[in-house]
Amino acid sequence: MSEKESRTGQTNIENEDTLTTRQGHPVTNNQNIRTVGNRGPATLENYDFIEKISHFDREKVPERIVHARGAGAHGYFETYGTAGDDPVSKYTRAKVFQDKGKQTPVFVRFSTVVHGNHSPETVRDPRGFAVKFYTEDGNWDLVGNNLKIFFIRDAMKFPDMIHAFRPDPVTNIQDSQRFFDFCSNSPESFHMVTFVYSPWGIPANYRMMQGSGVNTYRWVNQEGEAVLVKYHWEPKQGIKNLTMKEAAEIQATNFNHATQDLYDAIEKGDYPEWELFVQVMSDEEHPELDFDPLDDTKLWPEDQFPWLPVGKMVLNKNPENYFTEVEQASFGTGVLVDGLDFSDDKMLQGRTFSYSDTQRYRVGANYLQLPINAAKKRVATNQEGGQLRYENDKAPGQNPHVNYEPSTLGGLKEAEQTGKEHTPKVQGKLVRESIERNDNTKQAGETYRQFKDWEKDELIGNMVGDLAECDQRIQDKMVALAEEADEEYGRRLREGLANAKKDGSSMNPLGNKDSEKAPEQAIKKGHEADPY
Repeated sequence: MSEKESRTGQTNIENEDTLTTRQGHPVTNNQNIRTVGNRGPATLENYDFIEKISHFDREKVPERIVHARGAGAHGYFETYGTAGDDPVSKYTRAKVFQDKGKQTPVFVRFSTVVHGNHSPETVRDPRGFAVKFYTEDGNWDLVGNNLKIFFIRDAMKFPDMIHAFRPDPVTNIQDSQRFFDFCSNSPESFHMVTFVYSPWGIPANYRMMQGSGVNTYRWVNQEGEAVLVKYHWEPKQGIKNLTMKEAAEIQATNFNHATQDLYDAIEKGDYPEWELFVQVMSDEEHPELDFDPLDDTKLWPEDQFPWLPVGKMVLNKNPENYFTEVEQASFGTGVLVDGLDFSDDKMLQGRTFSYSDTQRYRVGANYLQLPINAAKKRVATNQEGGQLRYENDKAPGQNPHVNYEPSTLGGLKEAEQTGKEHTPKVQGKLVRESIERNDNTKQAGETYRQFKDWEKDELIGNMVGDLAECDQRIQDKMVALAEEADEEYGRRLREGLANAKKDGSSMNPLGNKDSEKAPEQAIKKGHEADPY
């Protein structure tokens, strides 16, 4: 029987090590969600992705799956009414940005990403930077990080990425070999790895770090015309980062230092401020660029797409209770107001399902009734029941017997839309493919060359320390990516690994070489005591 004949009636070839879903379906593409064309948008029938991400959202109870360690504060956003030299209405009809000097209440939650609720704030890790705007049109959540890019460009890979970065499921210890195993096999992550292993991977505190929306969004004006936008928060306190040695010295005395810094500054009236900038790009594919503007692993060059100031944020009030405000604060990338819209960014579309799904699981079906999450305007819905429901979201005079729409018996009615709907044309085959312009190392090289000498030294030292304990195959892949990015980058990494001692373990927090010796040191340095 020929090989062709033996496969008659067979669909996907499955072996003992084939990845499947919980339904037993062999997974043939674990890299890409299904989209219209390779740039998106995504479709709701992404069953493999939805099964994967929805299970991932429910992996821990009740702590956040990611961003568990956090601090927060209240304040306000003041709009300039302009975007650079133009009235902001040229680009968006969102009321939060109109009328110079208008202030909108905000709540901000800063966080680390990978580790648990009481982990040190000196870890090498991206930092979350999530802002909830309580606008007159309802809530808007701008959910991002301190770094302006990300490890991956497709939401299908997010659970795998976090699994690799979190502690080993057997030892419960973070393992740098797991981190580099994933990253070396996901070359699009190399730009982010370059940032994370440099001093930018350990911000000095929350007040002195940048923020970014990371994803690409759309702004829509009154005529329904759209542009692509990126958001950037710049701290007026300046930017400060830490070396590994400095972070270790701080952690030895205080593992809550960033939370304390934020609280103390606000308590004494030294209110932290950030200016909000946007980059604007026409809503097209831009084939003239060597990257796709919807790729979260890429920066938009500032010389081509200038930073336009649109407002400032001031944090001037500490939480009165950590749990009710900071811990129960719930954000979602899908929480947008009129004039703000999604782009086809595949990470954004995946996050938009995941974030709100996580909050319903973590806090409850009625998490939006909690004061920290509730809109500061009228709310009227036809929602019923659910865990911990305590308010009746009905309008004054609404017929209490009518909890549906449409109705002629006194139920809720649709709002009248004034601005024109943005209606982008979507055409293409449904595929599971990566975007076409997927250069993984060019911008990493540009970032490396922009680093100061001490930042380069720290980057190479940190990477060598961790990679030296990794499998040779992983080392080779990471060196190849570095060489592709920049000749000096690759040469220094290769030489550093050749000269590195390989007498330790990869079981340590990222960048913490020799931390595996801590248990032995604790025994040697411990003082004997008699039982009592």
